[in-house]
Amino acid sequence: MARTIHSLQWRLATGLSYSVVLVDSRMSSCAKDCTFASPGCIGPSFYDIRSKPRQISSPTGSKDLQTVNITLRVLCRPDASDLQNLYRRLGPNYDERVLPSIVNEVLKAVVAKFNASQLITQRSQVSLLIRKNLMERARDFNVIVDDVSITDLSFSQVYAAAVEAKQIAQQEAQRAQFYVERARQERQQKVVQAEGEAEAARLIGEAVSLNPGYLKLRKIKAAQGIARTLAQSQNRAYLDGSALMMNLQDPAFDERVETGVKKRRLKNDGLIFSFLRYVC
Repeated sequence: MARTIHSLQWRLATGLSYSVVLVDSRMSSCAKDCTFASPGCIGPSFYDIRSKPRQISSPTGSKDLQTVNITLRVLCRPDASDLQNLYRRLGPNYDERVLPSIVNEVLKAVVAKFNASQLITQRSQVSLLIRKNLMERARDFNVIVDDVSITDLSFSQVYAAAVEAKQIAQQEAQRAQFYVERARQERQQKVVQAEGEAEAARLIGEAVSLNPGYLKLRKIKAAQGIARTLAQSQNRAYLDGSALMMNLQDPAFDERVETGVKKRRLKNDGLIFSFLRYVC
């Protein structure tokens, strides 16, 4: 496009530009419109005043002395109101002369304020600070920076390996803590289960002491369970009535129950007597 415009200017003696600004040999800039140019008297230089991106990479050091590789995408353009000074100081390749040096300067100044971990957790804040400082620094060279963004941020292999080892150690510590907590919960569960079984045994003992028929009721339920199991089984078993606990009306059974109840009552009475004698 620039070559076509240049050809038209010298053929028609007219400077045609849309986003192109001319700077003549007298160091004065022309506006973005059709401008008359004298062939042989004025030598034009073309400046594209549209914003264009540039990728700039720079290794720098963080606050904790870690090497950080940062790549910036800088969107910049020349200051159209002061192109003559830009042409006088830097020439047409202003971006190649200015941006690498000021970007390295700004990056080293900003990154040195943050630790390596903060560069990751506070990335947006770092980007805003780089953008602000780079805009102010580029103004000194008649260059306008429209936007700055961090496209890549990486650390050295040694630091990356150290971070990975730290994360592995933290995960192993958390796993060990989980195992300890699980063992504690299992131990507590066993204690609660033992307490429940002891309480159940105590309640059963009290029920037997108060009503000897409680054992008969338990035997009936047990007999029902045995009968249900045999009914669902494909095997054939021959059992007598005592195996199925059908001898609930056997006097010997009642005698055994009453003997057990008496022994328990005598034991309880002995404990009460010992307690009263100790108190008195």
